[in-house]
Amino acid sequence: MLNKHQITLLRIPGLKSLLSYQRAWLRGDILAGVTVAAYLIPQCMAYGELAGVQPVVGLWAILPPMIIYTLLGSSPQLSVGPESTTAVMTAAAIAPLVAANGGNYASLASLLALLVGILCIIGYIAKLGFLADLLSKPILVGYMAGVAVIMITGQLGKIGGISLEANTVFGEVGEFFGKLGQIHQPTLILGIIVLAFLFIVQRRFPNAPAPLLAVLLATASVALFHLERQGVAVVGEIPAGLPHLTVPQLSTPEISTLVASAIGIAIVGYSDNVLTARAFATRNHYKIDANQELLALGTSNLGNGLMQGFPVSSSGSRTAIADSLGSKSQVFSLVALVVVILVLLFLRPLLAQFPKAALGAIVIYAATKLIEIPEFLRLARFRRSELFVALMTTVGVLFTDILVGVGIAVGLSVIDLFARVARPHDAVLGEVPGLPGLHDIEDWEGGKTFPGLVIYRYDAPLCFANVENFKRRALEAIESETTPVEWFVLNTEAIAEVDITAIDTLTEFHSELTARGITFAMTRVKQDLYKQLKRSHLLEKIGSEHIYLTLHTAIAAFQAREQHFH
Repeated sequence: MLNKHQITLLRIPGLKSLLSYQRAWLRGDILAGVTVAAYLIPQCMAYGELAGVQPVVGLWAILPPMIIYTLLGSSPQLSVGPESTTAVMTAAAIAPLVAANGGNYASLASLLALLVGILCIIGYIAKLGFLADLLSKPILVGYMAGVAVIMITGQLGKIGGISLEANTVFGEVGEFFGKLGQIHQPTLILGIIVLAFLFIVQRRFPNAPAPLLAVLLATASVALFHLERQGVAVVGEIPAGLPHLTVPQLSTPEISTLVASAIGIAIVGYSDNVLTARAFATRNHYKIDANQELLALGTSNLGNGLMQGFPVSSSGSRTAIADSLGSKSQVFSLVALVVVILVLLFLRPLLAQFPKAALGAIVIYAATKLIEIPEFLRLARFRRSELFVALMTTVGVLFTDILVGVGIAVGLSVIDLFARVARPHDAVLGEVPGLPGLHDIEDWEGGKTFPGLVIYRYDAPLCFANVENFKRRALEAIESETTPVEWFVLNTEAIAEVDITAIDTLTEFHSELTARGITFAMTRVKQDLYKQLKRSHLLEKIGSEHIYLTLHTAIAAFQAREQHFH
């Protein structure tokens, strides 16, 4: 028997996963961890610079999240740490504050990470993770396609050996083509060779660690042919040292100024985090806990706030690279953590020769796997509105930014859902010759109703948005009968609940039918709906004797009444 302490530990998702680790996963996790480390070292240094702090802080900011997310995160594949969006938002929040009031930039970045962490943890306590349920499959497909394009365009400068000032997708593409004459040919050739190598190896040897081989061979070519002397950019010197525990200096004016920015970063970071996690969960057939992701992201940012870091989220590119190498658990993050620590302490010269063009090629290669054309085609075949949501998510991410793009897509999904709830399917039920049971008479040739009886089904909960539509279509069903209608039976199997607007309209509908001499009855009424009808006193008007458990008991009651009447 497990004691309470052991049960509590097993509720920690990452620990539970580690305790059930399978040896068969080890090869993929080690290869993924080493390759991700090779990529994230220059990447995170760049993001540190992007956030406005020292490049080495970018490496420090990867260390706490790797440990914390491994224990608390619900995704076995997500790579949490510095990424471009939160880095840019950090700089945008702190730079004006330092310019106006002075202050320690690095300390403010750590304070911002603390605030982001606290906000995410508050969201976890309030169980706001359910908001991620608004992120449907079309949004995931469209989002990942948009992120993939952003990843690809972000590497054009590295591949071409030129500096791009633009920070939007179309700006980067336009600037790249505008500077074709400035492209550094050795860099471009190296990048193309690495990219071709990746695709060829993946096609011919799907289980080979193509990205890791590419980095090693590219580094060897730099050392062998002295490509850095020909202008091929390499990672260069990596600063030494590890971070230490430091509580940021707190002041009320700074906190109040940074709270609004922290809310924005928390929303963007969590959206990116849960979207990426869900996309890979869908692809690899496992589930994540959206609310647990709030806790994991919040605690990761708290850790960074106390360890001289800055706000972080998840990295789609690092997650994609790990996935392409067969990562199965967060052990890949622990492997990457060990590599980063070794590099910071001992192995910095080895990475100094990594060509940036090769790392850019790996990102482009990983990004191409995120654009799922077959999924877009499947959505088109299934329902045009779902394809529209996916495409609008991609366009929104590309033309605005990730948060606005996702917001647009969620809005469209809600509108599409609302339209289906407001105008659902309905049916008049009757008998079909040679077919047992009751069926929609519109669906079957020869289907007919019982003379004098309309059994009507409305396939959605009744609420303010659709109850007038229900009333109109129910009256139309009565009018379409050739025999005068004596009973109207509402089949409520799809009506789980009603709101007060629906109660009022149902009361009006009942009164109209009574005035016309038509008995109003209900069948297949769920307990929750029955209680709502009782509390609203509508049940008294209908009469509990006109509430039936099944369709057949309702039909039998109508026929018994009919026989008694005659």
